[in-house]
Amino acid sequence: MTVVEVRTAHGVLRAEVDARESWRAAAERVAGRRVVPVDLSADPPLFATESPWQVALRPATPGDLPDLLRWRQHEHVRRWWAAEGEPTQELVRGQYAPVIAGETPDSLWIVETNGRSLGFLIDYLLRDHPDYAVLTPDPEAIGVDYAIGEPGWVGRGVGPQMLWAWMLTVGRRHPGVATGFAAPDHRNVASLRVLAKAGFRAGTWFDEPQPDGTVDTVVGCSIGFATVLG
Repeated sequence: MTVVEVRTAHGVLRAEVDARESWRAAAERVAGRRVVPVDLSADPPLFATESPWQVALRPATPGDLPDLLRWRQHEHVRRWWAAEGEPTQELVRGQYAPVIAGETPDSLWIVETNGRSLGFLIDYLLRDHPDYAVLTPDPEAIGVDYAIGEPGWVGRGVGPQMLWAWMLTVGRRHPGVATGFAAPDHRNVASLRVLAKAGFRAGTWFDEPQPDGTVDTVVGCSIGFATVLG
């Protein structure tokens, strides 16, 4: 029997997960309110009823391009996108303006914490990118890439809540999609930790061809939405 814990202002509550419910449902049942993830890789998985931040996503607009450029140029982001080329204004606009305009099937989101823009997230159905989908365990999954762009917000626990806010949109936008997928570089320990805390599980390592002709070894991380979110 799976057990989850919920950190509240009055202590930690424990709940057994019924066979018909998700981790989230069990946590909210015992807490009597909405929960956010703290560390879903813990044993037992840990949620909380309170957070210092209100994390939300909104669709990106052309007015976000300067922030996207600035975030891509910060070294903690830049190093993981290096294979895509120098993050110039022309490159960033060329990558993101068509997505913002709805000219591609992908979606670009701006991450806001307490109303302040601090990062971005882009998602895509793997089947819309067949060359990539064949490398993954579930070609029908929805993929996600993300970054906390503001250096002062890195390592403060926003990442799992950012992914949680995103996952809550998937069922509404893509009701038939059962799995989320991300594949960070195997050296990107911080990103792998964020995924684990949000409920993703690391799986197969594989080599992913990059735009500059190199190959990166990445770690495929998946989450079953029904089990974790319901």
